[in-house]
Amino acid sequence: MMHNQTPHDVQPAQYSEALLIARQSCARIFARGGTPSDALQAFGLGPCTEEAKDGWPRTVDRIAAAICAKAQKRAA
Repeated sequence: MMHNQTPHDVQPAQYSEALLIARQSCARIFARGGTPSDALQAFGLGPCTEEAKDGWPRTVDRIAAAICAKAQKRAA
């Protein structure tokens, strides 16, 4: 997925809200000296991944997608 593009199976408003939450959370983790891998672990997305190696933008995208996936599971 390109950075901050809405996934095809998610409502744009839902993804926008998830992106906001992901950005805020990552900003807090970064401000405390955390890494992208730390942010992924905070959301239960595993330790070091390719997203973590690629930096914050892909990490934020992955977290936002995970937030949307959790919301979709609850709605089902």
